Amino acid sequence: MSISIENGHLNIGGADAVALAQEYGTPLYVMDEEIIRSRCRTFKNALEEATQGRCRVIYASKAFNCMEMCRIVKDEGLGIDVVSGGELYTAIKAGFDPEKIYFHGNNKSLWELTLSLDNSVGRIVVDNINELTALNALAGEKGKTTDIMFRIKPGVDAHTHDFVKTGQIDSKFGVALETGEAMDIVKAAHAMDNVRVAGIHCHIGSQIFDTEPFVTAADVMMDFMAQVKKEIGLTIGELNLGGGFGISYTGEDNPRPYEEYMVEIANEVQRKANELSMDVPFLLVEPGRSIVGSSGVTLYTVGSVKNIPNIRTYVSVNGGMTDNPRFALYQSKYTMTLANKADKPRNTVVTVAGKCCESGDLLGENIELQQAEAGDILAVLSTGAYNYSMSSNYNRTPKPACVMVNNGQVRTVIKGETLDDIIRNDV
Repeated sequence: MSISIENGHLNIGGADAVALAQEYGTPLYVMDEEIIRSRCRTFKNALEEATQGRCRVIYASKAFNCMEMCRIVKDEGLGIDVVSGGELYTAIKAGFDPEKIYFHGNNKSLWELTLSLDNSVGRIVVDNINELTALNALAGEKGKTTDIMFRIKPGVDAHTHDFVKTGQIDSKFGVALETGEAMDIVKAAHAMDNVRVAGIHCHIGSQIFDTEPFVTAADVMMDFMAQVKKEIGLTIGELNLGGGFGISYTGEDNPRPYEEYMVEIANEVQRKANELSMDVPFLLVEPGRSIVGSSGVTLYTVGSVKNIPNIRTYVSVNGGMTDNPRFALYQSKYTMTLANKADKPRNTVVTVAGKCCESGDLLGENIELQQAEAGDILAVLSTGAYNYSMSSNYNRTPKPACVMVNNGQVRTVIKGETLDDIIRNDV
């Protein structure tokens, strides 16, 4: 992202991080709009060039979803992936073209399916036979035929953390190839009157640094498409290979340029189509973290520094697992710095603790940091994905505001919650 040091302070997208903390308060999510738009264009341009335009990049909005983010994605010409009625409603209210909305989820409720049909969502990604049956019935009641895709478990090892692997047979998502479940559900849909099988989808996991798992998934999915054509005469025209492209959180991470992922995936789909003597499908991918992750910084204020001799030093901040639960969930690593001492050497090793009433409320361990003291502004980098999205009101903590910066210009895109917001729905 656009990070620099100016006058001893951390600078984010042309804005002084310390000044942002003073004006908007902390915790504060800061997103660099220029980086977000650049990532959108990187994926879109690379995939369009590799497929001669027979493709669509779909932003996986679970990474970061708000009305302004939907508007940016719309403006950049991408589709959008939603996984709940709330995400869908946000996209609709932001004016997103329904034809470019893809509705995922392993347990969609009847009201969510109804919302999708009433708004003519472009593709509903069906997860299981119960959902398929319910959707066909609902569409019939409304006199509609809706386009669907199926989420397939391709059985591919994504070489990532067990908690974010999703393509193996033992996953709550989708239908498996190995058991014949995938073929059975496609056959069932093909015989129904109110759904049309437009494509198939897979997502093998997250934070993947290799192209090989995506290439393997493409092979498996193309083989399945050929099998469907052979057995029931159905040509499946769209192939969605999901997302999961990794980003750099620390110096240990070394993601490949995203253009390389797009080229290798597209080339493999073309090669496989030639091998199988089938038409090249319309290709879709769903980057989320890789679009917004590195664009975000979260700012906190240091409250106390507690040294336990020969054990560790705790630097406590005024946020924690309520605004970023990823360390508690996945032991996720981050790069951190003191924004007001950004030009000073990071010569201490500390544990950064949150303020929640939980021993596990940490933002990181063994963090290299400048000498911290009360009142310092701590910046945690690469927090654009799954931080605001996974935030909570645990301990009745208000969620922070989010601002978007663009070449020094700052605007609020999500208001910070107040104490009145916390009790608003209490009866």
